[in-house]
Amino acid sequence: MQRRTVIWKTPEISADGLKMFACAMMLLQTIGISVVEKGLIHIDQYTQEQFSALLAEDSHLMFLAGVGSVLQLLGGMAVPLFAFLLVEGFLHTSDYRRYLLSVVLFALVSEIPYDLALYQRVWAPMGQNALCSMAVSLLMLYFLRMTRSMGTAAGILSKLLIVAGAVAWVSLLRAEYGLSIVLLTAVFYLFYARNGWKMALGILISLLHVTGPLAFYGICCYNEVRTDRIPRYAYYLFYPLHLLALGLLSVFVISC
Repeated sequence: MQRRTVIWKTPEISADGLKMFACAMMLLQTIGISVVEKGLIHIDQYTQEQFSALLAEDSHLMFLAGVGSVLQLLGGMAVPLFAFLLVEGFLHTSDYRRYLLSVVLFALVSEIPYDLALYQRVWAPMGQNALCSMAVSLLMLYFLRMTRSMGTAAGILSKLLIVAGAVAWVSLLRAEYGLSIVLLTAVFYLFYARNGWKMALGILISLLHVTGPLAFYGICCYNEVRTDRIPRYAYYLFYPLHLLALGLLSVFVISC
């Protein structure tokens, strides 16, 4: 009897597929932080010692804390995907200025919903939303592109200074996922044609989010198809809208 050979075919994932998956993971993470931890558990009301003592006494609270932690871990997969898609957008956009302006405008629009979802207040200067990290990263890509014509030594030094400057800016702004998004964006761009280095360094940086390396399966399956079946601005709108909805929900839960 002839033995049948099973052929494993890697699935193909378009840009839309990566965007939808990243948005879904981001939604789960925001639910975990805003609704579960801030709304149901009221985690900000306790010190770490008090919260640990409550977990030991209340099994229901322990279950909720577990759910919130799992949802946040799942959200870690969105970070490498957004950095990867940012580089793809930068390399394929026909109008860089409009692309940058769109990210900056939605970063500004998203700030109040972000503060509401994360801090249950309209204005909270202790942190800025993730689109601020993406705006800084997009500026970084523009300057990195300018170093292509430089010599080896000058080019390497310039690239290091540009990336360091971007890290400094996101740190100053206290932008969400700032360090991860800047470093991943730099790796995806600078090692664009070197898949081995790109994957190895990207996975290493993504370990900051525990589940981040899992996102690289989707990146490996990316087929470079950019059909935009869903308008790109729908993804931009999703960010502030989901933050606003979950922020209002968390405030309602807290007030009950």
